[in-house]
Amino acid sequence: MFEIDRITKRYGSSLALDGIRLRIARGSTTALIGPSGCGKSTLLRILIGLIEPDVGHVRFDGQMLERTRIRAQRQRMGYVIQQGGLFPHLTARENVVLMARFLKWSSDRIESRLSELMELTHFPRAGLDRYLTELSGGQNQRVGLMRALMLDPEVLLLDEPLGALDPMIRYELQEELKQIFATLDKTVVLVTHDLAEAAFLGETIVLMRAGRIVQSGSLDGMIRTPADPFVERFVRAQRSHLTALGAEA
Repeated sequence: MFEIDRITKRYGSSLALDGIRLRIARGSTTALIGPSGCGKSTLLRILIGLIEPDVGHVRFDGQMLERTRIRAQRQRMGYVIQQGGLFPHLTARENVVLMARFLKWSSDRIESRLSELMELTHFPRAGLDRYLTELSGGQNQRVGLMRALMLDPEVLLLDEPLGALDPMIRYELQEELKQIFATLDKTVVLVTHDLAEAAFLGETIVLMRAGRIVQSGSLDGMIRTPADPFVERFVRAQRSHLTALGAEA
């Protein structure tokens, strides 16, 4: 689905990505993880075409990701960020259906899709006509997820969607996201700073540091055969979270 070939990105003198090469298969769930500033969110923004690499290129479903076709390509992707990226002056319903209305979907089609998404995300119908300030943090994230899924995209990109939530709400949404990923069978790329979350939600974990991929694979592989001392330190630093998964680090 994505072929990332030698991507490099600078912000002034700061090197955000350094020669990244990665393949993301159709229907897979990939978790990008690493310390703050490692480049994981920059890579996600390149995948959705919000920014362009300085060097290298990305192929999406066999086609180059580039300006001439980016609008059509983006409509095949859903994007969720930590605070939802929602418009506070719109109701939950208005946020979710914004792109569908822009694309002139019929009212019946919009309502049918809304019903599907509410069932999928366990969002109450009574909340649709409320503003974001009238909803809980978990409900706001569900609105963001519904908006990302409204057009039934092939790809779902999530940038620390649960990072700002309380632990109990975060746990509940982790369980729901895992079920949603399994139900929809879409290509998912998730950014997180939590290794336990990456292991719970992702089939493949991609650990990054200083703009480079340090190790890619399973949590078990990182625990048993770390690629370098940084991987071992990173895993051990999160051992309390991993204990909840039943993994030993």
